[in-house]
Amino acid sequence: MGDYDTLSALLAARHSCRAFRPDPVDRADIERILTAAQRVPTWCNSQPWQVVVTSGEETYRLRAALTAEAARAPQNPDLPFPTAYTGARQERRRTCGWQLYAAVGVARGDRAASARQMMQNFAFFGAPHVALITSATELGGYGALDCGGFITGFTLAAQALGIATIAQAAPAGFSPFLHDWFDLGPERMVLAVVSFGHADPDHPANSFRTSRAPLDEWVTWRG
Repeated sequence: MGDYDTLSALLAARHSCRAFRPDPVDRADIERILTAAQRVPTWCNSQPWQVVVTSGEETYRLRAALTAEAARAPQNPDLPFPTAYTGARQERRRTCGWQLYAAVGVARGDRAASARQMMQNFAFFGAPHVALITSATELGGYGALDCGGFITGFTLAAQALGIATIAQAAPAGFSPFLHDWFDLGPERMVLAVVSFGHADPDHPANSFRTSRAPLDEWVTWRG
């Protein structure tokens, strides 16, 4: 298999895991994932990310505390969330949501059940590890762009080792809490978390896959 085929296979196999087994990932494998992910390109080689990785009891403590925070506090992200999803973006978002709800048995219109499923974001879907991704505040959108590349590198490196991931924005909606929990100063901007571990292949939340739009929907050829 050539390099392109290997990369394409990893991209096709990667998915957002929404149910994990509790057993931890070996520290050596986590270090391999981080080492590979930091090879992604960055603006002026600034490498703006700072990452906090939780394991064991620290993940359990964070899960409980963040779930409680999300149940009582308003969202206040460092990086503003999208103002709207329209057109094809809205349709793709809805399709993904209904795929998940259908998989886990949430009926349309059952707001209580959908709210319970949404709260799984703050429990990290049972993952034994969380990687908190932060950028240098002074770099603004360019630092966030670079960290998006880092998240992609992280998820692909994990996939290459048979480790499941899900990149999550929802926990970053409670950035003040995360700043306090991890003792982060204003010079750091909370962007996302990547929850990771070994997938539970039998859980219905992992039974569906999203699709990708054909090229002619999003590519304009000139010349």
